[in-house]
Amino acid sequence: MQHIRRDADFWRGRKVLLTGHTGFKGSWMTLWLRSMGAEVTGYALAPIGAFNLWDIVGAGTRSIIGDIRDPRRVGEVVDDVRPQMVIHMAAQALVRESYRDPLGTYGSNVMGTGSVLQACRKAPDLQCVVVVTSDKVYENHDAGRAFVETDRLGGHDPYSNSKACTELLVESFRDSYFKDGPPIATVRAGNVIGGGDWSADRLIPDCVRALETRVPVTLRYPDAIRPWQHVLEPLSGYLALARALVLTPDAAPRAVNFGPDPASFCTVREVVETFSSRFQGKPGWQPDGGSHPAEAQALTLSSALAEKTLGWRPVLELEESLSWTADWYRAFAAGENMLAFSEAQLAQYLNR
Repeated sequence: MQHIRRDADFWRGRKVLLTGHTGFKGSWMTLWLRSMGAEVTGYALAPIGAFNLWDIVGAGTRSIIGDIRDPRRVGEVVDDVRPQMVIHMAAQALVRESYRDPLGTYGSNVMGTGSVLQACRKAPDLQCVVVVTSDKVYENHDAGRAFVETDRLGGHDPYSNSKACTELLVESFRDSYFKDGPPIATVRAGNVIGGGDWSADRLIPDCVRALETRVPVTLRYPDAIRPWQHVLEPLSGYLALARALVLTPDAAPRAVNFGPDPASFCTVREVVETFSSRFQGKPGWQPDGGSHPAEAQALTLSSALAEKTLGWRPVLELEESLSWTADWYRAFAAGENMLAFSEAQLAQYLNR
């Protein structure tokens, strides 16, 4: 984590435009950037639901509520903020929702990214752009091999395909408009877990809701394999890459996987059983016998490029990630100060 300790000096006073700041990952990123003294402006839709992490950690951060699919508004925000760094995390991030609303998914993930990059063309102080996509951008034939950054892009469901399209859009803008300008890179992370996620159709929030009502969580694909990681793991990679794009742009990669160690590749049911035992002491799940959209059976990532070029490696084992996540939700249920608790988990992570 030495590169992250150096980051505090790099980020102090730096103007950052963070899209998607009201989401689960965006809220953790806001907390981290703010802790290093960055001047953060967030642009996103309003947080969804009665419970959301942004309401816990967001106080004191400049927050602009708006839609990234509105190029005029995005352009106005970029003109006003004059960012040095743009971290673009805003997206429609759920596979099942993409089946329900494919056009909205493509609109947010592809055209929304286009709106951000178009606005960045006119940003005079811009030093780099990091665009967050997904581990699902690869053409997946369920071979079980860990994907590397040069693998063919694809994606069968609208969410995965929209993220692959986003990768192509970024490449096009980079080649067409930013050859002599600030570097742009994409980042591809695995399935993230951590405290403060209440999204619908995501595994840990579904577990929490089921366990609090004392019913088994229903699983669509209990034997599907995914690269599970604590949310702070990929965020540390995003920050390391952004720093490298500014300080060593010629050596910094333009597309990077940030995944867990292979030991953290495991099935959905194993994650549920471990998390449930730590959250309430009694695991429980049942198969969901309904009809569900197809999802890849196996999805794993290689992070060799991140280690080689950025010195990045994950630091938490899966059981630690699940324990930290269960601890967060237990503390929330107990009425603890969750801003302080979240800051303490971030500090604990940095001390690893």
